[in-house]
Amino acid sequence: MGKTILIVEDEAKMRRLLADYLRHEGYMTIEAANGQEALERFDPERIDLVLLDIMMPFMDGFAACKAIRRQSGVLIVLLTAKSEEYDKLQGYDLGADDYVTKPFSPKVLIAKIRALFKRLDDSRASGGGSVKASNSIQGLELDPDAHEVRVDGRAIPFTRKEYELLLYLYQNPNITLSRDQILNQVWGYDYDGDMRTVDTHIKRLRQKLEHKAELIATIKGYGYKFEVKR
Repeated sequence: MGKTILIVEDEAKMRRLLADYLRHEGYMTIEAANGQEALERFDPERIDLVLLDIMMPFMDGFAACKAIRRQSGVLIVLLTAKSEEYDKLQGYDLGADDYVTKPFSPKVLIAKIRALFKRLDDSRASGGGSVKASNSIQGLELDPDAHEVRVDGRAIPFTRKEYELLLYLYQNPNITLSRDQILNQVWGYDYDGDMRTVDTHIKRLRQKLEHKAELIATIKGYGYKFEVKR
């Protein structure tokens, strides 16, 4: 069965163009004209990815992204005319998986969507990597089937990208990983963002891990290390 994409865009002409292009590429589409309408039409069991414009009336894309993230780890790609670094970081901080600045090439957008779906499918096919559901490091446990993180037996909600980042660190204990390595592994070689994306997500991981945040050490001027006591 084909993937279903929810297009959230207040400009009707742009929304129709995106829908036509995506359907031509084999995707099924659902359309919404603003964030509020997107929440009404969002079905986590049916929708595989959300294309979410930021500048919209009634409810903007940031608010809609935050609301969707409360109920689902669905893939989210933000669409916006803004190119400021702060806006991108805010989007990633809210749990977006990728970001496309208008005007953009439809081919580039499709390539990003395919890359996101491929990484998701590869993760599912591999069972989330070499980590097994029964493995636990100092009270931190990752369940690859449910994409769930447990701290001392308590389940902690993580977005898909947060989980992938933590999994990469978890699979490489006591190895210093550069920001470049982390970007390439978790976001892919085609990612065109900046290094601060890694820092933003690490900050969110630490907040959610609470007293286990000390497992993630900062290597000044280089990157991060998942420290495991021998």
